[in-house]
Amino acid sequence: MKKTNFLKILRQDNRQFAVIGLGRFGRSVCETLHQSGHEVLGVDQDEKLVAEALAAKVVSNAIALDSTDVNALKEAGIFEFETVIVAIGNYLKESIVTSLNLKEGGVKYVVAKVSSDTHENILKRLGVDLIVFPEQEAGRDLAYRLTKPSIVDRFELDPEHSIVEMLVPENFDGKTLAELQLRKNYGVNLLAIGSDEKFKINPSPEERLSKGMIMVLIGSTCDIHDLAG
Repeated sequence: MKKTNFLKILRQDNRQFAVIGLGRFGRSVCETLHQSGHEVLGVDQDEKLVAEALAAKVVSNAIALDSTDVNALKEAGIFEFETVIVAIGNYLKESIVTSLNLKEGGVKYVVAKVSSDTHENILKRLGVDLIVFPEQEAGRDLAYRLTKPSIVDRFELDPEHSIVEMLVPENFDGKTLAELQLRKNYGVNLLAIGSDEKFKINPSPEERLSKGMIMVLIGSTCDIHDLAG
């Protein structure tokens, strides 16, 4: 299903990113960030992968270096980035040493791909800010698409709360927000309604919903899933 622009706009903040590891996962991260208008520096030890990323224009710039070398990271200015993504999760030693170098080098926000629970536990001890299990997340996304098709897009605030874009349920068609009382009856708050072209923020209670419209909701993930059916 085609995603709308509301959450995409919400996520944009024009930050600069460095992505270490230009394999399939790292390159995908670079491409998505770059297409969203962010400046992205790609980093890999393999000069071929660096050249391919530059040729494909999925990064703003790319360099070849050994991320386990503190001096190499410092000279390349990696420690000056606010957010660095370590996308070398299949190489345990390199991932751990790189993450440690980044945290000790003063990088404010370090994101790391991991391949096992042990890997995750080690990086958490090092102070890595966000741990990513790509395979688990892909599986969860697929499950949502199969079981909650009315949810168009979602943004997890924490393990228990989310912001979602959801199609107006059939039983909401033709009803006003005052009639539905979403907060009282469903435990969720409405942020906006509309479509990909235009959204109304904080719509009035007299606003009438219709099938095909998008609701942007915030609340507990459980309550949102109950509403989605």
